[in-house]
Amino acid sequence: MTTPRPHALPRWAWLTVFLLAPVALLNYLDRQMLAAMKGSVMTDIPDIGTEANWGRMLGQFKWVYAFLSPVGGWIADRFGRRITICGSLFAWSAVTWWTGHVRSYDELLTARSLMGISEAFYIPAALALIADYHTGATRSRAVGVHQMGIYCGVILGGFTGYAAEVPGLGWRGTFGWSGLIGMILAVPLLLLLRDRPRSESARPVTAAGIGTVQVLLGNPSFRLLVLYFTLPALAGWVVRDWMPAILKSEFKIGQGKAGVSATLYWQSAAILGAIVGGWLADRRMRETPRGRIQVSALGMLLIIPAMFGVGFSPQTGQLWVAIAFLMLFGLGWGFFDANNMPILCQVAPPDQRATGYGIMNLVSISCGGLADWGFGMMRDRGLPLAAIFSVFASAAVVSVVLVWRIRPTQTDAQAS
Repeated sequence: MTTPRPHALPRWAWLTVFLLAPVALLNYLDRQMLAAMKGSVMTDIPDIGTEANWGRMLGQFKWVYAFLSPVGGWIADRFGRRITICGSLFAWSAVTWWTGHVRSYDELLTARSLMGISEAFYIPAALALIADYHTGATRSRAVGVHQMGIYCGVILGGFTGYAAEVPGLGWRGTFGWSGLIGMILAVPLLLLLRDRPRSESARPVTAAGIGTVQVLLGNPSFRLLVLYFTLPALAGWVVRDWMPAILKSEFKIGQGKAGVSATLYWQSAAILGAIVGGWLADRRMRETPRGRIQVSALGMLLIIPAMFGVGFSPQTGQLWVAIAFLMLFGLGWGFFDANNMPILCQVAPPDQRATGYGIMNLVSISCGGLADWGFGMMRDRGLPLAAIFSVFASAAVVSVVLVWRIRPTQTDAQAS
C-alpha cells in the first residue's frame, strides 16, 4: 500500500520549525545545566548531602512536569499552540533566572518544581504545531529538525560544567544569563509564531477535557505507543542526568571534561540519527504506512547494545569506549525521537495530538523520575554499573515488541 502524493506545504511550515528549534535548545539547556554542574552545586549547597537527595531533586522536576504535561497538551489543543509555547518559554526562563539565586536544598527543590510546571506546556504544543503544518511527507524530517534543537541544548548544557568553574560567573551566573536570554526571546517569538487556522487543519471532533483523554485511552494503539515511548526514556533520562557524574567518578576526570564527554558526542550522534531517521521514515512511508514504526524500531535495536556497552565500559578503564557506546545510543535515539509524534499522528486526529503527547510525557517522565531516584539509591548501595544498565537495556528489548503491535489507523493524508 502506498500513500498519496502530498499537497504543497503551507508557507509557514518550515519557518515554524526554525523558529521553534532555538526554543527547544533553551528548553533542554535549562534543564541539563544542573547535571553538568553537579559538583559545583553540591559544594555550594551542602545540605543536599547524598546522591539519593540529588536523585530525588532530579525526579522532582520530572514528576511535576509529567503530571502537568497532559494539561499543557489539552490547553494547546483547545486554546492555541502559539500562546501556550510563548507563555511556557517566558515562565521557565524566569524560573531559570531564579534558580541561580537559591540558597538551600529546599529552595532548589521548589525551583525544580516550578521549572517542571513551566516547561510542561512546551513540547506537546510545539510538536503538535509542527504536525499541523507538516501533514505527511515531511513530518518526520520536520520533527527531527526540531529535536536537533533539543540535542544542541543538551550539548551546550554539557559545556556549562566549565562555565561553573569560571570566576565571576559560576553556576549561579550561568543560570541567570540563560534565564534572561529566554525571557527576551519570548517577545519576538510571540510576534512571529502563528497557529495554523482551524479552517486549514482538522476541526475538533472529540469532547473537550476528560472526553479527549477517554477517547485516547480507549485506543489500543495509543496505549501501546505510550508504553513504547516510556521504556526507552528510562535509559534516556539516566544518560542525560547521571552520565556527567558517572564519567567523572569512573574515569577520574574533571567536571568540565566529564560534562562535555557525557553530552557532546552522543548528542551529536543523535542529531545525525534525527536527520537520517527522519528522512528514512518519510521515504519508507511511500512504501508502507508502517514505515515510521519500522525506522523507530531500528533505532531501538541500536539502543539495546549501547546500554549494555555503557554499563560495561568502566571495566575497560578507557573513556573512549564509553563515548563510543554513547554515540551508538545517540544514533538510535535520533531514529526513535524523530518518529514519536509522527506515529502518534497515525493513531490520533489533530485535535487530540497535543493532549496525547502530554499523556505520553505523563507516563514516560513519571517513570523517568523514579529511574533517576532509583539510580541514585543503587549507586549509594554500590551496585555495579553493568548490572544497573542491563535493567534499562532489558526495558528497551520489551519496547521493540510493543512498537510492532501498533496498528496505524490512518495514512498521513487521511490523518491530516
